[in-house]
Amino acid sequence: MQDSTQHTICSTFDASNEGRIHFGQVIGQLMEAGVESYHVDYRCGRSTYFLPDGESLDLAFEKPVEGIADAFDGDAVRAAIRGAQRGEVMYPAFKTLTQRAGCAGYTVWIAGRHVTYFGCRGETHVERFPD
Repeated sequence: MQDSTQHTICSTFDASNEGRIHFGQVIGQLMEAGVESYHVDYRCGRSTYFLPDGESLDLAFEKPVEGIADAFDGDAVRAAIRGAQRGEVMYPAFKTLTQRAGCAGYTVWIAGRHVTYFGCRGETHVERFPD
């Protein structure tokens, strides 16, 4: 992986986790770096970024303090997404809200323009990128 690509991924990861940039900015920066998709697993505190050539970069973050709710609440996940889309919910709060809603992680399909959120029992919610 080129140093510039790794630097962009790492700086985007840091800025998002610190609540300094919103989801649209994350996607724009990762697209610019050539990221095809990324996977976030709240349970193990890992984000993995994938490039089209098969290269990947794995970064760690803090695991949830409160844990992940047992039941998946799709409506609460959607409410957190809407708040983020309106710029009212930045990523640190988004993580907490979705974890409380039983979301164990998600995969952002940049090339496919959607996000798949999943619960601990395999429940899913697919959110298409707004046009």
